[in-house]
Amino acid sequence: MKVLKFGGTSVGSAQRMKDVAQLINDGERKIVVLSAMSGTTNTLVEISEYLYRKNTEGANDIINRLEAKYRRHVDELYATDEYKKKGLELIRFHFDELRAHTKDIFTLFDEKAVLAQGELISTGMVNLYLQECGVNSVLLPALEFMRTDKNAEPDAAYIREKLDEQLEQQPDAAIYITQGFICRNAYGEIDNLQRGGSDYTASLIGAAIKADEIQIWTDIDGMHNNDPRFVDHTAPVRNLHFEEAAELAYFGAKILHPTCIQPAKFAHIPVRLLNTMDPKAPGTLISNETELHKIKAVAAKDNITAIKIKSGRMLLAYGFLRKVFEIFESFHTSIDMICTSEVGVSVTIDNTSHLAEILDELRKFGTVTVDSNMCIICVVGDLDWENVGFEAKALDAMREIPVRMISFGGSNYNISFLVRQEDKKRALQALSDELFS
Repeated sequence: MKVLKFGGTSVGSAQRMKDVAQLINDGERKIVVLSAMSGTTNTLVEISEYLYRKNTEGANDIINRLEAKYRRHVDELYATDEYKKKGLELIRFHFDELRAHTKDIFTLFDEKAVLAQGELISTGMVNLYLQECGVNSVLLPALEFMRTDKNAEPDAAYIREKLDEQLEQQPDAAIYITQGFICRNAYGEIDNLQRGGSDYTASLIGAAIKADEIQIWTDIDGMHNNDPRFVDHTAPVRNLHFEEAAELAYFGAKILHPTCIQPAKFAHIPVRLLNTMDPKAPGTLISNETELHKIKAVAAKDNITAIKIKSGRMLLAYGFLRKVFEIFESFHTSIDMICTSEVGVSVTIDNTSHLAEILDELRKFGTVTVDSNMCIICVVGDLDWENVGFEAKALDAMREIPVRMISFGGSNYNISFLVRQEDKKRALQALSDELFS
């Protein structure tokens, strides 16, 4: 069985819901994970902000406008009076749920319940449309099997057990529809998976049922070898190792969250990125197979700050780096890149919310300098150190670009350059010209 996930743009209108229904109705049993219709989650966040401020009038105004929008979608989606009625009943139920939160004190737990309504509505609408088309489709309520533990990490054993129970209750279904993003926490409250959202849901489900393949459907033809917003003549990458995909996702390839494919990687289940606007395109296949001696792609991560700590006390001293890292840990700030010398260490961060406090602590150990408005350029591929000349090609491409830091050898799959934000476009184009032309 395959697991297919469709994002918000893929179900962003009645016509796109029809297109998705046609695409998945191919005679094969599958589990389909759906996001909320595009724009809905942002609107639900806006409703929550009004409710936090006790502005129920503002919240109800937005709720009414959103409900009117969904009523139009219902009229466009269904052909028969019977299913239009069912669709309107579905909409009424969930919007009554939203309005129920305007009458009491609004808390974080209420916000999680409000945000869940988007996925609950989209899955309900698509499931009804499939049934109207004569497809044996059933809903798998994610809130019945998707759960996180006390550390807010997915509870894999619970997910597998409860999902099996849900599937056994409907053994003859052709298509199972379920919600992405939403779950319950260890205390039974409605929550969400945060990192990776619906992609993470699909990966967790695929690992739980030992799926043949996990498909992530978006509006882009797989991962490209560079950012098409800044570089001319980019092309989709047809095959990636899980580690390569994670590097690209972490360093700026927005099509995939780096966390979401980990369950598939550990379960040895391939993930295919496909395009709902061009279903026949081959997309990108992510697996545990490595294409040897090949550089695959380039990505960039913006809004980077570089911090250099220079200290004579570091010379031949043990424990110095530990003390530095403990400062970042104490302020819950992760480090992207690191370079060291005998008397100094340079690191980069992308979260500057505690920068002032971090710098104050670091000054106890040495002279501190800061470079803001920086960008990490990441080159990904088979960059094992024994592949002679691969890193030299990337370095040669950057010969006209001022480089603040270089990171190589941390993994077998990337080499990273820290450059000024203003040099980003020039660096990306230079790397494409050198590596892919």
